[in-house]
Amino acid sequence: MTTESVDVRRGLPEGAAARVAELYWEAFGGKLGRALGPPEAGRRFIAGHLHADRAVTALSGGSGGRVVGVAGYQLAGRGLVGGDAAAVLATYGRVRGLYRVFLLALLERTPARGELVMDGIAVDPAERSRGIGGLLLREIEAIAVEQRCRRIRLDVVAENPRAQELYERHGFRAVQVRRTPWLRDVLGFGAVTTMHKEVAAR
Repeated sequence: MTTESVDVRRGLPEGAAARVAELYWEAFGGKLGRALGPPEAGRRFIAGHLHADRAVTALSGGSGGRVVGVAGYQLAGRGLVGGDAAAVLATYGRVRGLYRVFLLALLERTPARGELVMDGIAVDPAERSRGIGGLLLREIEAIAVEQRCRRIRLDVVAENPRAQELYERHGFRAVQVRRTPWLRDVLGFGAVTTMHKEVAAR
Protein backbone atom coordinates (compact mmCIF):
# COMPACT_ATOMS: atom_id res chain seq x y z
CA MET A 1 0.00 0.00 0.00
CA THR A 2 1.16 3.56 -0.67
CA THR A 3 0.68 7.07 0.66
CA GLU A 4 -0.27 8.51 -2.73
CA SER A 5 -3.85 9.18 -1.63
CA VAL A 6 -2.81 10.76 1.69
CA ASP A 7 -2.49 14.52 2.08
CA VAL A 8 -0.45 15.93 4.98
CA ARG A 9 -1.26 19.40 6.22
CA ARG A 10 -0.46 21.57 9.19
CA GLY A 11 -3.20 22.39 11.64
CA LEU A 12 -6.57 20.73 12.12
CA PRO A 13 -9.31 20.67 9.50
CA GLU A 14 -12.47 22.46 10.53
CA GLY A 15 -14.77 20.21 12.50
CA ALA A 16 -12.10 17.53 13.03
CA ALA A 17 -11.59 17.96 16.79
CA ALA A 18 -13.68 14.92 17.78
CA ARG A 19 -11.97 12.73 15.19
CA VAL A 20 -8.51 13.82 16.30
CA ALA A 21 -9.44 13.18 19.93
CA GLU A 22 -10.64 9.70 18.96
CA LEU A 23 -7.33 8.89 17.27
CA TYR A 24 -5.32 10.39 20.10
CA TRP A 25 -7.24 8.40 22.70
CA GLU A 26 -6.88 5.17 20.73
CA ALA A 27 -3.11 5.67 20.67
CA PHE A 28 -2.55 7.08 24.16
CA GLY A 29 -5.61 6.14 26.18
CA GLY A 30 -3.60 3.52 28.02
CA LYS A 31 -1.32 6.26 29.30
CA LEU A 32 -3.93 8.99 29.72
CA GLY A 33 -6.80 6.85 30.95
CA ARG A 34 -6.06 7.20 34.64
CA ALA A 35 -5.79 10.97 34.31
CA LEU A 36 -8.57 11.78 31.84
CA GLY A 37 -10.77 8.68 31.79
CA PRO A 38 -13.30 7.23 31.42
CA PRO A 39 -12.81 7.14 27.61
CA GLU A 40 -15.83 9.22 26.64
CA ALA A 41 -14.90 11.96 29.12
CA GLY A 42 -11.25 11.81 28.06
CA ARG A 43 -12.03 12.16 24.37
CA ARG A 44 -14.38 15.04 25.11
CA PHE A 45 -11.74 16.82 27.21
CA ILE A 46 -9.08 16.41 24.51
CA ALA A 47 -11.44 17.59 21.75
CA GLY A 48 -12.30 20.69 23.76
CA HIS A 49 -8.68 21.66 24.46
CA LEU A 50 -6.81 21.17 21.20
CA HIS A 51 -4.36 23.76 19.90
CA ALA A 52 -4.80 23.53 16.14
CA ASP A 53 -1.52 25.33 15.47
CA ARG A 54 0.44 22.53 17.13
CA ALA A 55 -0.82 19.72 14.92
CA VAL A 56 0.06 18.00 11.67
CA THR A 57 -2.72 15.89 10.20
CA ALA A 58 -2.90 13.22 7.50
CA LEU A 59 -6.05 13.10 5.39
CA SER A 60 -7.14 10.11 3.33
CA GLY A 61 -8.41 10.89 -0.14
CA GLY A 62 -6.87 14.34 -0.41
CA SER A 63 -7.26 17.62 1.44
CA GLY A 64 -10.99 17.18 1.94
CA GLY A 65 -10.78 13.62 3.21
CA ARG A 66 -11.02 11.89 6.54
CA VAL A 67 -8.35 12.42 9.20
CA VAL A 68 -6.35 9.18 9.42
CA GLY A 69 -3.35 10.42 11.38
CA VAL A 70 -2.21 13.23 13.64
CA ALA A 71 1.08 14.30 15.16
CA GLY A 72 1.37 16.92 17.87
CA TYR A 73 4.30 18.97 19.04
CA GLN A 74 5.28 21.45 21.74
CA LEU A 75 6.85 24.76 20.90
CA ALA A 76 6.98 28.09 22.72
CA GLY A 77 4.99 26.76 25.66
CA ARG A 78 2.11 25.26 23.65
CA GLY A 79 1.38 21.65 22.76
CA LEU A 80 -1.35 19.91 20.79
CA VAL A 81 -3.47 19.09 23.84
CA GLY A 82 -4.04 22.00 26.19
CA GLY A 83 -6.19 22.32 29.25
CA ASP A 84 -4.63 23.67 32.43
CA ALA A 85 -5.32 22.66 36.03
CA ALA A 86 -8.36 24.93 36.16
CA ALA A 87 -9.84 23.21 33.10
CA VAL A 88 -9.29 19.77 34.63
CA LEU A 89 -10.96 20.82 37.89
CA ALA A 90 -13.87 22.40 36.02
CA THR A 91 -14.40 19.21 34.02
CA TYR A 92 -13.90 16.52 36.67
CA GLY A 93 -14.71 18.39 39.89
CA ARG A 94 -12.37 19.41 42.67
CA VAL A 95 -12.22 16.08 44.50
CA ARG A 96 -11.54 13.88 41.47
CA GLY A 97 -9.79 16.63 39.57
CA LEU A 98 -6.89 17.26 41.97
CA TYR A 99 -5.55 13.75 41.59
CA ARG A 100 -5.89 14.02 37.80
CA VAL A 101 -3.90 17.25 37.81
CA PHE A 102 -1.16 15.43 39.72
CA LEU A 103 -1.11 12.57 37.19
CA LEU A 104 -0.96 14.95 34.22
CA ALA A 105 1.93 16.80 35.85
CA LEU A 106 3.89 13.53 35.82
CA LEU A 107 3.54 13.44 32.04
CA GLU A 108 4.56 17.04 31.46
CA ARG A 109 7.67 17.67 29.35
CA THR A 110 9.26 21.07 28.86
CA PRO A 111 11.33 21.68 25.71
CA ALA A 112 14.93 22.78 26.21
CA ARG A 113 16.21 25.79 24.32
CA GLY A 114 16.36 25.04 20.60
CA GLU A 115 14.30 21.88 21.00
CA LEU A 116 10.95 20.83 19.57
CA VAL A 117 9.19 18.18 21.66
CA MET A 118 6.79 15.78 19.98
CA ASP A 119 3.49 14.95 21.66
CA GLY A 120 3.30 11.66 19.79
CA ILE A 121 1.81 10.24 16.61
CA ALA A 122 -1.60 8.61 16.29
CA VAL A 123 -2.59 6.74 13.13
CA ASP A 124 -5.92 5.05 12.46
CA PRO A 125 -5.33 1.30 13.10
CA ALA A 126 -6.99 0.48 9.76
CA GLU A 127 -4.51 2.74 7.94
CA ARG A 128 -1.26 1.57 9.50
CA SER A 129 1.62 0.15 7.42
CA ARG A 130 0.94 2.73 4.70
CA GLY A 131 3.79 5.04 5.69
CA ILE A 132 1.53 7.68 7.23
CA GLY A 133 3.64 7.91 10.38
CA GLY A 134 6.69 8.64 8.26
CA LEU A 135 4.88 11.42 6.39
CA LEU A 136 3.88 13.03 9.66
CA LEU A 137 7.41 12.78 11.03
CA ARG A 138 8.87 14.44 7.94
CA GLU A 139 6.49 17.37 8.30
CA ILE A 140 7.35 17.71 11.99
CA GLU A 141 11.01 17.83 11.02
CA ALA A 142 10.28 20.55 8.46
CA ILE A 143 8.58 22.59 11.19
CA ALA A 144 11.56 22.12 13.50
CA VAL A 145 13.92 23.37 10.79
CA GLU A 146 11.74 26.39 10.06
CA GLN A 147 11.64 27.22 13.75
CA ARG A 148 15.45 26.98 13.92
CA CYS A 149 15.38 24.13 16.38
CA ARG A 150 18.54 22.06 16.59
CA ARG A 151 16.81 18.82 17.50
CA ILE A 152 13.52 17.00 17.97
CA ARG A 153 12.86 15.15 21.22
CA LEU A 154 10.23 12.57 22.08
CA ASP A 155 9.50 10.07 24.80
CA VAL A 156 8.16 6.59 24.12
CA VAL A 157 6.99 4.11 26.75
CA ALA A 158 8.46 0.63 26.91
CA GLU A 159 5.04 -0.85 26.23
CA ASN A 160 5.03 0.66 22.71
CA PRO A 161 7.98 -0.97 20.85
CA ARG A 162 6.30 -0.46 17.48
CA ALA A 163 6.43 3.31 17.91
CA GLN A 164 10.10 3.17 18.90
CA GLU A 165 10.87 1.14 15.77
CA LEU A 166 9.14 3.78 13.64
CA TYR A 167 11.18 6.56 15.21
CA GLU A 168 14.42 4.63 14.78
CA ARG A 169 13.70 4.09 11.07
CA HIS A 170 13.40 7.85 10.71
CA GLY A 171 16.67 8.73 12.35
CA PHE A 172 15.81 9.04 16.04
CA ARG A 173 18.21 7.54 18.55
CA ALA A 174 17.64 6.57 22.14
CA VAL A 175 19.61 8.76 24.54
CA GLN A 176 18.14 7.79 27.91
CA VAL A 177 15.93 5.15 29.48
CA ARG A 178 14.21 6.15 32.71
CA ARG A 179 12.92 3.21 34.70
CA THR A 180 10.11 4.19 37.04
CA PRO A 181 8.43 0.98 38.18
CA TRP A 182 6.28 2.92 40.64
CA LEU A 183 4.54 4.55 37.67
CA ARG A 184 3.34 1.18 36.39
CA ASP A 185 0.54 1.12 38.93
CA VAL A 186 -0.11 4.86 38.62
CA LEU A 187 0.01 5.42 34.86
CA GLY A 188 0.37 1.95 33.39
CA PHE A 189 4.02 2.02 32.28
CA GLY A 190 7.30 1.46 34.05
CA ALA A 191 9.97 2.80 31.68
CA VAL A 192 10.29 5.67 29.25
CA THR A 193 12.87 6.03 26.48
CA THR A 194 13.88 9.54 25.46
CA MET A 195 14.87 9.81 21.78
CA HIS A 196 16.54 12.63 19.86
CA LYS A 197 16.94 13.53 16.22
CA GLU A 198 19.32 16.30 15.27
CA VAL A 199 18.03 18.60 12.55
CA ALA A 200 20.03 20.78 10.20
CA ALA A 201 19.19 24.46 9.87
CA ARG A 202 18.40 25.76 6.41
